[in-house]
Amino acid sequence: MNSEEFRAAAHRLVDWIADYRASTEVLPVRAEVPPGWVKQRLPAEPPQEPESLDAVFADLEATVVPGLTHWQHPRFFGYFPSNGELASVLGDFLSTGLGVLGLSWASSPALSELEEVACDWLRQMLGLSERWSGVIQDTASTSTLVALLCARERASSFALARGGLQEHAAPLIVYCSAHAHSSVEKAALLAGFGREHLRRIDCDASYALRPDALAEAIREDLSAGRRPCAVVATTGTTATTACDPLDAIAEVIESHGLWLHVDAALAGSAMILPECRSLWHGIERADSLVVNPHKWLGVAFDCSTYYVRDPQHLVRVLGTSPSYLQSAADDKVRNYRDWGIPLGRRFRALKLWWLIREQGVLGLQERLRRDLANARWLAEQVRATPPWRLLAPVPLQTLCLRHEPPGLEGEALDRHTLSWCERINASGQAYLTPAQLDGRWMVRVSIGALLTEHRHVSDLWQLLRNRTYGARANSSG
Repeated sequence: MNSEEFRAAAHRLVDWIADYRASTEVLPVRAEVPPGWVKQRLPAEPPQEPESLDAVFADLEATVVPGLTHWQHPRFFGYFPSNGELASVLGDFLSTGLGVLGLSWASSPALSELEEVACDWLRQMLGLSERWSGVIQDTASTSTLVALLCARERASSFALARGGLQEHAAPLIVYCSAHAHSSVEKAALLAGFGREHLRRIDCDASYALRPDALAEAIREDLSAGRRPCAVVATTGTTATTACDPLDAIAEVIESHGLWLHVDAALAGSAMILPECRSLWHGIERADSLVVNPHKWLGVAFDCSTYYVRDPQHLVRVLGTSPSYLQSAADDKVRNYRDWGIPLGRRFRALKLWWLIREQGVLGLQERLRRDLANARWLAEQVRATPPWRLLAPVPLQTLCLRHEPPGLEGEALDRHTLSWCERINASGQAYLTPAQLDGRWMVRVSIGALLTEHRHVSDLWQLLRNRTYGARANSSG
């Protein structure tokens, strides 16, 4: 494909994306195809001869789109908002079109320096002090792994440079909330701690980590000759968006020298709102922090910002300096290859930079406040309508709810919950995700798709009441 052919194809594709975004609301939210349907409609072998663009677009329309669950749909309330604001899409498109790689500062100076600027803009937007330095990773999973690698090396006096963990006599222990994301466990395993050295700490009635339980777990490990290493606290847990008390956690661990990493993947975006920053009071006492702008903020996936207070420690743990990447500028610049696991880096900063410039801080704040207001409205409806029940506080934009008809409990209530959630998802009129809380199934409503307005949340509330339990649900609310 030459430049002129690309120009025509790109115009056609941009028109297609614009039409798709403009018409998403008329599509069923969840894919309606059975397992294997997409594969069966595609050739098992690659084409030997070039195919026309018309053929590719035909398969896109007939096979790919029916197999999509539409995350940008205004009635998508599942998982978390994974926004692709169109301004950010342009930045992502530009990154791919430029085709540059960040192996070092010298390999693409603008890639590195624009990333510094974009991360620092976001730092300021989040209300963080100048003590923090940021880098863009792919996901929070990678960021948490990097944090635990840094924690491990600090606790072991940089054992990796010698014999690794095998030469460390006392097992290193990681602590997290019982409601921490699954990526924390995966990071602990990949960093070599081992599953039996991950402590899941009990939570309070609001599903936030209990500092007293953390203190007791640390005392027990110290008494047994183990070495407490790190705490992964969460601002906005996956199931309920609970916020661990960072200040109190820091009080518990500072005298023991533990690394404090804060997972604020979703909820971190809310910190561009000054009125939300009390949710992570004490953040300045942490060692590292992850915020995913590719969630609620609106950046196209993937763009996970990882902030540290001591970048030199990060570089000491992850840094490499092969001769073929060295340059005379190395002592004057930031080489981001030393701030993460991959050597090669995409120009991810473009989509964050483009979004902030096109929306402005005020525009982003306005959208997030809209979502918070919609969540508060729905919470009020649920509280006022038994047998509907809110199961957790609603600090942000996610509600945990259940319909509890009188006399229905235990496994029967679980079957009822999963049944009405599946009926709603199968209808194509909305998409919700069930999850377990306190050993029982409930349904999460995560508000924050770019196009979700109050009318869509109001329609969801009507749908919930109509689809939950047939006539019985209508008569009981």
